[in-house]
Amino acid sequence: MRVLALDTALAACSVAVLDSDSAGVLAHESRPMERGHAEALMPMVARVMSEADTEFVDLDRIVVTIGPGSFTGLRVGVAAARGLALATGKPMVGLTTLAAFAAPHIAADDKTPLLSVIDARHEQVYMQLVGEGGRALIAPRIASVREAARIATAAPTRIVGSAAAMVHAAWMTGSRPPVCVDTTPAPDIDWVARLGAVAADTTTAPKPLYLRAPDAKPQDGARLARR
Repeated sequence: MRVLALDTALAACSVAVLDSDSAGVLAHESRPMERGHAEALMPMVARVMSEADTEFVDLDRIVVTIGPGSFTGLRVGVAAARGLALATGKPMVGLTTLAAFAAPHIAADDKTPLLSVIDARHEQVYMQLVGEGGRALIAPRIASVREAARIATAAPTRIVGSAAAMVHAAWMTGSRPPVCVDTTPAPDIDWVARLGAVAADTTTAPKPLYLRAPDAKPQDGARLARR
């Protein structure tokens, strides 16, 4: 199976092409960035597809991270994936950034609990707790940094994601230290591709996973009355 994977949800713009049947990752590119994903993504797709010597007709599916993350960034990725899927007639798969952060650690050790955390600003994080076998113990949700730290200290836990250092800094006094703290700011695009290749659901159209409303809100007081 050949998979095109896209990630623009956080602090990077990343693309990979994976051949899961034999060759593994054929090509990939990742650039750290906080803004500019919309301008960077499609030229990066063209470069990676060329390096992988792959045509869009050769793809079996398109995979994209759906969040949580940057409201603007994740919309860029989802819109691009939808456009490519429509143009090529290929199915789409959506993956959460929390699952993508967890994947390489679960592959290395699926016994020790793991807390994926992403900075949601305002002393909050997007989080998901997984247990043995990668089974979700707490579904993706938003929580305070202190609550995430309290959850993580309940058992020997690994903390991964862009907010891992924040949660570690809020560690409860006297609690056993985490097994590991991985502060990688964006998911590994190779693992996004690998998860996408084995995902079962290719019929549900991916849509952004926000977990909270945007900070910017319309000013109702300035809105003109309808006639």
